[in-house]
Amino acid sequence: MKEKTQTDMVFLDLVNKRLDHVKAYNSERHYKDYLYMARRWVKQWGHLLTNEVTTEMVEQFVLERSKVSAITANKEIQSLKATFNFAKKRKWVSENPVDGMESLPIEKKIKYVPSAKDVDRVIAVADPDTQDYLWTIRETMARVSEVNQLIWDDIDLDARLVILYTRKKKGGHLTPRKVPMTGKLFDVLSRRYKERDPSKPWVFWQTYWSSKTREKIEGPYQDRKKIMGTLCKKAGVRYFRFHALRHAGASLMENSNVPVGAIQRILGHENRTTTEIYLHSLGDAERQAISMYEHARQKSHTESHMAKK
Repeated sequence: MKEKTQTDMVFLDLVNKRLDHVKAYNSERHYKDYLYMARRWVKQWGHLLTNEVTTEMVEQFVLERSKVSAITANKEIQSLKATFNFAKKRKWVSENPVDGMESLPIEKKIKYVPSAKDVDRVIAVADPDTQDYLWTIRETMARVSEVNQLIWDDIDLDARLVILYTRKKKGGHLTPRKVPMTGKLFDVLSRRYKERDPSKPWVFWQTYWSSKTREKIEGPYQDRKKIMGTLCKKAGVRYFRFHALRHAGASLMENSNVPVGAIQRILGHENRTTTEIYLHSLGDAERQAISMYEHARQKSHTESHMAKK
């Protein structure tokens, strides 16, 4: 008789292997989001074998997370499902306890998109370095992670274009795209290039204290989430995040009749449907449709009123 191969592993080991995979194949932001979730999972089931984690356990955990929000719970479901599928594909476990688990219903709302005037107000109250940072995000409509990793080799002032890299593509490949510079962005980057420290390859960098090495480190910008709250409050405008600048730029282009395909390429989306989520403006087609409806309704009302006479 052939010896049976045991398909199981400690859940903690699985999570660590999955973390290594996410770090190698996904964006830094995705890795950090996954890390926060993984710590919660390990606290729950880190001492168990993976096959000992049951559907009932996961459902109870998701129910607790839904008290934060349905969106939060759905992220946990999606990430846990991917983690167990990762193990199943490699034959480390036999079953995925999250298979068949449905996402919680969520109430979708129209995302707030700041006006151009509000964005101007926020930039105006920022310090000079942060102003350059915000203008770069605004004029390229790039993801924050893409701007954070910008190096001077990605800037072509002669051709007036910026090369942005993202891991949003299928397979986790770091994919480049070229975005033409606006006049404003050209002025900002030209000045920064003249004033740059040649020993630093990054367009935006900082010195910060590392809690791991206990020493000061020079490197590219990391997360700057808190700064937008401070700036919006100081400018007296409704709070918005860096990512809202992508939505605002996409909507402005759509209002100017820029083809959706061009907007899609600038934003770096693989699918047109993703781009359409960013287009929050009310287009001429919708306005024309409502106008035609109103005309037809008024005509029907007039004819009905005349018939009564």
